[in-house]
Amino acid sequence: MWSNEFDYTGPIEANMETGFLPRARFQALLDTLHQAGYRCVGPQVRDGAIVYDTLGKIEVLPRGIRDQQAPGRYRLEDTASPRYFSWANGPQALKPNLFTPHEALWRSERSTAGAIRFVDIQPPADLIAVIGVRACDLAALRLQDRHFLEGAFVDPYYAARRKNVFLVAVHCTHPAETCFCVSTGDGPHATQGFDLALGELDDGYLVQAGSDKGNTIAAKLPLVPATDAHRQTANQEMQEAARQQTRSLPTRNLRDALFANLEHPRWENVAERCLSCGNCTSVCPTCFCHSETDETALDGKQSLHVRQWDSCFTQGHSYIHGMTIRADTRTRYRQWLTHKLGSWHDQYGRSGCVGCGRCIAWCPVGIDITEEAREICQGGGHD
Repeated sequence: MWSNEFDYTGPIEANMETGFLPRARFQALLDTLHQAGYRCVGPQVRDGAIVYDTLGKIEVLPRGIRDQQAPGRYRLEDTASPRYFSWANGPQALKPNLFTPHEALWRSERSTAGAIRFVDIQPPADLIAVIGVRACDLAALRLQDRHFLEGAFVDPYYAARRKNVFLVAVHCTHPAETCFCVSTGDGPHATQGFDLALGELDDGYLVQAGSDKGNTIAAKLPLVPATDAHRQTANQEMQEAARQQTRSLPTRNLRDALFANLEHPRWENVAERCLSCGNCTSVCPTCFCHSETDETALDGKQSLHVRQWDSCFTQGHSYIHGMTIRADTRTRYRQWLTHKLGSWHDQYGRSGCVGCGRCIAWCPVGIDITEEAREICQGGGHD
């Protein structure tokens, strides 16, 4: 039996919040974070999309901007709304700020006498505050924490950035057509993993602290008491955001169903449409595959050992000892989907999908992970 498992993860209650920040005083949040030593990073419109970059003034936030998303489609439109966060998401999540797309790990140098020495490269230690994090991306961050911090080997580069990040979440009230975080149980209400959480209304923000760091910042904000009307409006908008989501996965654990259908003809069908471009893995907030290479200087005196994002859709990803294990798009797409929705349960105790829908919107041919999962998994096993 397949179900939508509809649940928007509960309402905002009076005992959860710290106060109300009037819209006219929102700049105070950025100023307070700057005074505490943080470089603020927030959403901005660039090249027709909402992206995250250094943020100094609230005037560059995407005021009144809405996003229209569909399979293979992403468009922005202006509205008269005073809100800065009335959109679902852009191509980025938290991932680029913590697990960077291209990073030098160490450097080798050759002296004039021919001796070689190896030099560690330390990650930057600056404090970063990310403004406008969504519930789905907090869930993805928890999965990245498990991979990079809680295994047998801690990744020091991720750990250094993770320690210095301050997260300002915003509850999602305007989901895109491609969103299905209700189905995965990860949104639209941000309930954990943040330092501050904001419920955006037309006249300001319900503010909730989620950590000691959050309490410290909140204590310096010009907050006023929130009203029952504020809470009621915020909760109604989140409930409506949950009801608007029409996409869903068949169930939250597809492990057995996927592995019972490894020879399903749908794998060939999707391979005829998939370009193996890797867009889905780049925009996915939980994918963590990477490759490592050496970049040698032209004079031959030094080289950088770097890691950069990779994808299970590339030929090199499964190249081992002169042999490419997954030589075609069918097996590469199957690897991505069965790992993301299946074997992640064995590794991390849950699915690797948080329902953000980015892989649907940013796929150039509009492949929909919810549709493919439903086609492959429904009806039991397949020989």
